[in-house]
Amino acid sequence: MSGEDKRVHKGRVVFGAMDEVVFGRHASEALPEQLDRLGASRAFLMVSGTLNRETDEIAKIRRALGPRCVATFDAMPPHTPREAVVAATNRARAARADLIVTVGGGSITDGAKAVQICLANDVATVEGIDMVRVRKGEAPPMQPPTVRQVSVPTTIAGGEFSHIAGVTNERTKVKEMLRHDLVIPRAAILDPFITVHTPEWLFLSTGIRAVDHCVEGICSHEAHPYSDAQALKGLSMLAQGLPRVKADPTDTDARMDCQIGTWLSMAPLSAGVPMGASHGIGYVLGAAFGVPHGYTSCVMLPYVMRWNKSASAERQALVSAAMGQPGRDAADVLDDFIRDLGMPRSLQDVRIGPEHFDQIAEQAMHTPWVPRNPRQIDGPAQLREILLLAA
Repeated sequence: MSGEDKRVHKGRVVFGAMDEVVFGRHASEALPEQLDRLGASRAFLMVSGTLNRETDEIAKIRRALGPRCVATFDAMPPHTPREAVVAATNRARAARADLIVTVGGGSITDGAKAVQICLANDVATVEGIDMVRVRKGEAPPMQPPTVRQVSVPTTIAGGEFSHIAGVTNERTKVKEMLRHDLVIPRAAILDPFITVHTPEWLFLSTGIRAVDHCVEGICSHEAHPYSDAQALKGLSMLAQGLPRVKADPTDTDARMDCQIGTWLSMAPLSAGVPMGASHGIGYVLGAAFGVPHGYTSCVMLPYVMRWNKSASAERQALVSAAMGQPGRDAADVLDDFIRDLGMPRSLQDVRIGPEHFDQIAEQAMHTPWVPRNPRQIDGPAQLREILLLAA
């Protein structure tokens, strides 16, 4: 490779199959307009059980949709287990749904993505998901989804902006990937008002998941200006917005900033920039040990940054600056930021002991992200070094 080639940015940005993002409006107002736009008449709601049972938010949406709401599923557990995906698929099939509307967190959003694939490929059993899951990084040939999705997220991990879904195999305790270009929602509705019902720990910790998307995207050796511009702005908005939500949970302006920051945080992934070891280890902590999605980033991200610094110091300096603390060590900035939000900061805090480190390290080697970490990881022993930092 010539010197000129080395200096030229390389990459590929794929503009996905999402039509639009609506922000700052109540979901009950925006959803009927989406059904009108899409010509949908049989909406299947996949929603948070807590929102459905303990607030009137889902009832307001059902009233707004009227007879176009044909069924509601509110039983998706964390980490999107196969069993619940199949149960939702069979309900949607029986209801003859022509659109899935999700109102809830990342597990519900991912669940609906998986339901789209299952409906299109006649999957009706837990074992049937084997026919459509990704193996060795490759999605199998499959029929494209025709029943699409509109998403109203109530947490801020950002899954509504991707075309991949993580589904947990309860038998093996492994989070498996399903992927198709058309499973990204047709539209996302960012409603800050509905998020006031989200428990504080869940909103703030999924916000750190969005920070993790920004940070690992910025620090990747495959980063490029298109993704940097959005990830740096997203990180700045999250760094300012999350403490404001912590200080005043009724501050919907701050919540809106966090939601937009989360949207921007997904630019690296949508622009082909990989995540790193924080995401890779996080997959295992979630699927095998039930650690909440956001908590995995709260615990791992600063330690991964510390371990990676020898390979990404210049990029890490961009992180500190975007978070308003230029010149400081990025791992220290992130550590202080996460602590000040009251989030867990060690594996011990999430009840993971050293006796599990070998299993975690071995499984994380098989995730999509560890092989693309900015500091090369050759085997489980190096992952164990990171886990010992986080102990």
